Amino acid sequence: MNAPSGEPNSLADWLTYLEALHPKTIEMGLDRVSRVKLELGLVPEFPIIVVGGTNGKGSVCAMLESILCCAGYKVGCYTSPHLLRYNERIRIDKEEIDDERLCCAFAQINDARKNCQTSLTFFEFGTLAAMYLFMQARVDVAILEVGLGGRLDAVNVFDADCSILTSIDLDHMEYLGDTREKIGFEKAAIFRKNKPAICAEINLPDSVNQQVENIGTNFFQFTKAFGFSKKNTQWDFWGPKGWRYSLPLPALRGEKQLQNASTCLAALDALNELLPVSMNDIRQGLTEAVIPGRFQVVSTQPMIILDVAHNPAAASVLSENLAATRPAGNTYAVFAMLQDKDIYGVIQELKKEIDYWLVSSTPTPRAAAADYLMNEIHKAGISNNKNVIYKFPDCVAAFVFACEQATKNDRICIFGSFYTVGDVLCYLNTLHSK
Repeated sequence: MNAPSGEPNSLADWLTYLEALHPKTIEMGLDRVSRVKLELGLVPEFPIIVVGGTNGKGSVCAMLESILCCAGYKVGCYTSPHLLRYNERIRIDKEEIDDERLCCAFAQINDARKNCQTSLTFFEFGTLAAMYLFMQARVDVAILEVGLGGRLDAVNVFDADCSILTSIDLDHMEYLGDTREKIGFEKAAIFRKNKPAICAEINLPDSVNQQVENIGTNFFQFTKAFGFSKKNTQWDFWGPKGWRYSLPLPALRGEKQLQNASTCLAALDALNELLPVSMNDIRQGLTEAVIPGRFQVVSTQPMIILDVAHNPAAASVLSENLAATRPAGNTYAVFAMLQDKDIYGVIQELKKEIDYWLVSSTPTPRAAAADYLMNEIHKAGISNNKNVIYKFPDCVAAFVFACEQATKNDRICIFGSFYTVGDVLCYLNTLHSK
């Protein structure tokens, strides 16, 4: 597919243009993005926090962003993918970037790309646009979420003042390798010499320790250099700067969020001289942090939960959260995944918590067919003799069916991919706007 001729006018036109520009959707490597970065003169003078890992990146970014905003800093935050609008990916002071500024940034990057006689992937364009906009806005600090892996991800062209590694699990194996050793090597490459690296993973592959030694980073690992103690409705944190007592539970739901919050506070401890924050900033930031699609409860009777879990490790966390909030009635799952994910592994993690599987596909070429998902559910030992598996043309139809069937004592969980959650969230937003 060839890129359209002429300069795009709208954000929608630009996104179509960018998707068609490079022959591959994903092509690992830093050469192209480094050349365009140099051409643009993107040398930020503000601190940069880079967040990598298999799961938990979005939650960590959201809490960091919230705390630093509460402390009065002008914060740039770049995350991916988005749920409803591309603009979600680039935020300044928690506000999504507007179409006009995005289009201007894309035009500047496109000119620089042409001068370098190179092409960029969709993600590489977005990464450079984020940094270009952060520099234009003169932010005090930028938070950059790694898209895929670390070593060869576009975000890694920028040197982190603090690197965060949230977890190491099997995902994107066609790009990162098929073992935790290989994946750990790729992810730990975001570390920098003599800079703090905060690691929330307890079970470290040897490859990460080797990277720490080779790079010469200042390494802080969960349970060894920082951690937490939960006390009913509050918790205490201990880390590089000592203890912080009687903290409020994060607004983000789920058992894993205290570990994510501890990771944030360890990073802020390590950056204390560059970006000091007060206890009040931390308390307020934790209670104000929001992130759509991470055990997001949008209704209580019946309980409706949105979760983008799309690999076995994330599904395991979702399963724990569902077990901790088990209703008196049944759990309906609106379920759709991408073909290149470990579908069987996800089903195995969640099958004990789900009574009815409402299966569909999503409108993307990478989507797994509903029939394939049903087959994987059968393989996981779930029988349809009791009419517990249903097929639908799309996620919204599955969700509408769940709402018709569920009583106030039941629960509906929508999960499997960003597309799955995005489709239902878009439908809910449309209902609320009427």
